[in-house]
This record gives sequence, structure tokens and C-alpha cells, in this order.
Amino acid sequence: MDFLRFFLLFVLYVPAVFAGTDASWPCFHGPQRDNISTETGLMQSWPDVGPELLWTNSEIGHGYSTVAVADNRIFTAGMKDKQTYVTVLDMAGKKLWQELNGQSWEASEQQAWAVPYSGSRGTPTVDGDTVYHLSDLGRLTAFDVTSGKQRWHIELSETFEAEIPEYGYSESVLIHGDALLCCPAGAKGYMAAIDKKTGKTLWTSPEIKEPAGNCSSVIGRIGDMEQVITLSAGSVLSFDVNDGSLLWRYPFGNSRENNIADAIVSNGLVYASSGYGKGSVLLRPQLQEDGKFSVEPVWTSELLDNHHGGVLLHDGYLYGSGQEARGWFCLEFMTGKQMWQTDGKGSLTYADNRLYFFHERGTMSLVEATCEKYNELGELDVARGGDGLFWAHPVVCGGRLYIRHSEKLYAYDISVK
Repeated sequence: MDFLRFFLLFVLYVPAVFAGTDASWPCFHGPQRDNISTETGLMQSWPDVGPELLWTNSEIGHGYSTVAVADNRIFTAGMKDKQTYVTVLDMAGKKLWQELNGQSWEASEQQAWAVPYSGSRGTPTVDGDTVYHLSDLGRLTAFDVTSGKQRWHIELSETFEAEIPEYGYSESVLIHGDALLCCPAGAKGYMAAIDKKTGKTLWTSPEIKEPAGNCSSVIGRIGDMEQVITLSAGSVLSFDVNDGSLLWRYPFGNSRENNIADAIVSNGLVYASSGYGKGSVLLRPQLQEDGKFSVEPVWTSELLDNHHGGVLLHDGYLYGSGQEARGWFCLEFMTGKQMWQTDGKGSLTYADNRLYFFHERGTMSLVEATCEKYNELGELDVARGGDGLFWAHPVVCGGRLYIRHSEKLYAYDISVK
């Protein structure tokens, strides 16, 4: 009888903890790099106490990397004793392996304000049986998903004659076919395609000589041509994904030479946003008769000057927060028209007609994804996990909400019971 009671309790308990574990979010901002989850069956409002906390892990080290989820594993990175580690957890939050990926970035004596910014930035990228990670000092490593064994690694500073960016590398690398795409911003190439199986260079783009922008690249199709689009410190850039040739460039810099938000590509248009007073722009690249691209702005705005929390596009509207133009915004994609604005600043994600606004002071708001008005449907105060602001982007995957602060990762159950 005792055994039967235990078995029934176990059966009832397992779905609550492991529900949806076949879901996948294999890289930064998800499989399409658009920060849009296709999941349904999620809570449409939260009780006063917020969703249920399933577990907390405190072994990942300090940092701002968010999580990737694939093959019933959770991947992230963090800093321990000034070293960068990639950590893999099971779906119950237990550590499966943790492997070193080089030394961590530290602020120089001339960067006293930046001391709190140390820690991991890039999110691991999972592709089949391999997970890739770029450390803040430019060590790019391929690990076996199951064992953590290193398959290959390169140093961007050596391979591409690249200087470490002012705040270290923040990029989450992108997989496209057999290639891994990243931006060393070196003398031998601003962007590079690397054979994902061997670490050998496939092509580089040496035309651009600009500092790294600290965003992550996206793939888009414009004029029947597949392009990889990114931002340097001073430009929006597009390269031919097949050979790395520069297709077009649009000047887009701010006072701090620090473009962090990823570009958004939709219907042949490219949206870019930047903080430090720069604002937003929607670009229309067009292929000309001579085979070259022209690029002109559709609109520009001082609004939604995103710092580093990201902007997403849903049903024709942009959502995100501004830096100097303070607050959370909803702008119409095609016109830049402001639909609404409310107080706050932070990162976000989307799932099941809900926006998850993660305020950098540690509050999570559940918001209806509508252009009509700001409609908050729940709030959660997240416990501090260490030093610094709450800058790691939230992730919704497998009926769970993953939130990271410093050395702690939290998993919340947001599925409908």
C-alpha cells in the first residue's frame, strides 16, 4: 500500500516538474532568433504571488548569459574565480557538467564604472550533439552536449588579429547550415564563417574595419538573397551568407559606440535600435540593376532607443524599452507611430499572446501583447542572485519561465493546469 501511494504521488508530480521538456530554445532568442515562442497553453494571468517556483540553481557562476534549452538539457555560462564556464543542467535543475571556456573579462583601471559588468554575456548555441560558446575574451569553443568534452576551440584575437572589445565580446554565435557565424571585428575579418565541425575558417569579410557592436547576428531574406545582418559599433551591416561579401552598409552609431540590440528583419525591411540617445530606424534595402543594394530609411525615431534588453516584432508592432527615451514602448513597425508607453526598462520575450517584461530592478510583468493599450496581467518579484542589475533576458520554453540573476537561475511553472 505504501509503495502504491508513493507511485501515484510520483506520477502526479512528474508532469508538474518535467512538462514540455521536448520543447526547444536552442540559442539566444530562440530557433528563429526573433525572441518569439510558439508555445500555447500558458497562464494568461498570474495570481498575486506570481507563478510557482519549481527550482533554483546556484552553481552557474556570475553573469548575464541567458539559457538555451535543447535535448532535455539547459545550457548557460557564468564566471567563477575570474574564469568563464559553460554549465549544463537537467530539467530538474541539477548540474550535468561544467567546463572551462577561458578567462573572464575584467574592467581596466580606466573603466572603474564598468567593474560590475564582468561576467559571462554570450548564451550557448546548441546544434545537434554540439554546443558552442564564445567567451567574453574571444575563446570560441565547441563542446560535446552529453559529456562536455571539448571538440575544438579557437581564439578570435589570434585567428582574426582582433582586439578584445572595450567591454569584451557579448555575442551569441549563430549556426547556419555547416557554418558558425560570429563577429571577431579583426584585421582579417569583421564577420567570419567557421566550419562548425572543425573550427576551420570558411570565409571572412575584411572590408569592414569597425569595432564590434556587441549584438548577435540574424539571418534574413531581402531581394531573393539570404543575408546575415548585424551591427558594428557604427553601422548596420549586411553580408552574403554564402561568401561573406558586403552587400550593404548603413551608418548607425551612438555616442558610446555600443550597438547592442539585435536587428529585426521582416518583409524585406530591417529595423535597428540603439541606446545612448540614438533611437530607432526602419531601413529598406533594395537590389539595383547593377547588382548592388541601395538602402534608405523608411522612418527614424528618437523613441525606443534600446539599451541592451532587445526589441521584438509581433503582429506588425515593435515592443521593447528605451534608455534615454525612458519606458516600455509599442511602436507600429511600418510607420514608427507610438501606440503606447509605460514606465520601466529591461529585457523581454513573447509567448502565447503575452509579453514578459523583465525590469532591470528585478520585477517581471506579464503583459497582454496588444497595440491598443498597456494591460498588465501579473507581476513577480524575483529574488536577487548576487551582484548587479537584472540584465539576463528571460526565456519561455516547455511551459516554464527561466529567469537568471547573477549566480542563480530560476525556473517557474507558467503552464495551465
